[in-house]
Amino acid sequence: MTTATAPATAPAATQYPNTQLYIDGQWCDAADGRTLGVFNPATGQEIGRLAHAGRADMDRALAAAQKGFETWRNVPAIERAAIMRRAAQLLRERADSAAREMTLEQGKPLAEAKGEILAGVDVIEWMAEEGRRVYGRIVPPRNLAVSATVSKHPVGPVAAFTPWNFPVNQIVRKLSAALATGNSIIVKAPEETPASPAALIRAFADAGVPAGVVQLLYGNPAEISAYLIPHPIIRKITFTGSTPVGKQLASLAGLHMKRATMELGGHAPVIVCEDADVDLAIKAAGAAKFRNAGQVCISPTRFLVAKSIADEFVKKFAAHAQKLAVGDGLLDTTRMGPLANDRRLAAMQSLTEDAVRRGATLAAGGQRIGDVGNFFAPTVLSEVPLDAQVFNEEPFGPMAAVRSFERLEDAIAEANRLPFGLAGYAFTGSLKSAHQLTQRLEVGMLWVNQPAMAWPEMPFGGVKDSGYGSEGGPEALEAYLNTKSVSILN
Repeated sequence: MTTATAPATAPAATQYPNTQLYIDGQWCDAADGRTLGVFNPATGQEIGRLAHAGRADMDRALAAAQKGFETWRNVPAIERAAIMRRAAQLLRERADSAAREMTLEQGKPLAEAKGEILAGVDVIEWMAEEGRRVYGRIVPPRNLAVSATVSKHPVGPVAAFTPWNFPVNQIVRKLSAALATGNSIIVKAPEETPASPAALIRAFADAGVPAGVVQLLYGNPAEISAYLIPHPIIRKITFTGSTPVGKQLASLAGLHMKRATMELGGHAPVIVCEDADVDLAIKAAGAAKFRNAGQVCISPTRFLVAKSIADEFVKKFAAHAQKLAVGDGLLDTTRMGPLANDRRLAAMQSLTEDAVRRGATLAAGGQRIGDVGNFFAPTVLSEVPLDAQVFNEEPFGPMAAVRSFERLEDAIAEANRLPFGLAGYAFTGSLKSAHQLTQRLEVGMLWVNQPAMAWPEMPFGGVKDSGYGSEGGPEALEAYLNTKSVSILN
């Protein structure tokens, strides 16, 4: 079991910027001067301030987005792609500084932060090129005097709402798809992690995106969503976050007939079959589980392991967890950083205590580390009963819950039991089992014998209570386009 000793911390951090709003091509403070504090989750100390948008700022952003849309929709796709590629190059050149800001505000290890930035570069470049291939079609007419065509058109100004766990990744998919298809966008970025989103937006601004095409707001999430979503200027909503909040925003969007993409919470099952390579499963699932301290919507959480190998799996997984160096993300030795806030600490402790009280065995972790910062030990629980909270509620932290199964059919039934259907994982040496899992698991994404590889060319989204729509692949661009059927009698 991990010993709760204080983690290593980095020297006092400097050079974290205060963050402004970006409206109509200008960086600016809030009209009423309000600001919020930004805190380093590794130390608990305030490291900067960000501008807090009010109604006047939202009105300016909406007017700018309408103006920007009228400009950007008339820019040829090849020119839009060229500007986006310049933005990608600028972001690549600034990756080190943007990653450092992300680690300071969010906590993840510096290598993970830089990886997120560079993955964002990949998304921009892929979407830029895919935007050049938004094709309509010619339909053979029933009357030869008629020409029948189908064309694609940008949907209009977009409102995007994003979370703190991946401050750049969650924005860049929405931003790139919207811009590649000729739309303008208002990004309501996370208040906990404002600087790295601002670095992303700055790359687009400096690359030459016209004024009004991109706006960046921070403030009260409920206030901003309640004002932007019903507003007649906004034509599409895209949200990443929890299922309860997503349902509220989807209801509001539906009430006003706004198109919506919802990437919501998950509770990803991991099925480890009897014929699986256990060492591969530990390496792949362990890396995925403790990435970003488990604060990942597609993080593996419910480990369903064949009974014959369950003891071996738990022993090796616990050893893997205990070896992880937990500490300040700025340190080269750190492999897992702090949780984002003290609410996550309390949740981890509560889930652990509940599982143990109901009969689970604590194989590793299960406790806070130190008394400064939001550090929690990588945790492995074995033989977790089905009524434990951790097997029914997304833990969103560094916690793996394991239970064994006798038959693959039982594991599939358990994987599908919950209303979530975002991601799933499986480890097997059998093509038959892999095919069965592919056909029957109710998830939007499935990775077999590997950790999650969310490439931009592949769809990214869930089913059931995990949302609808995609933020990857050509499907992502379709969500930002209207289809028009045109028939002309010559």
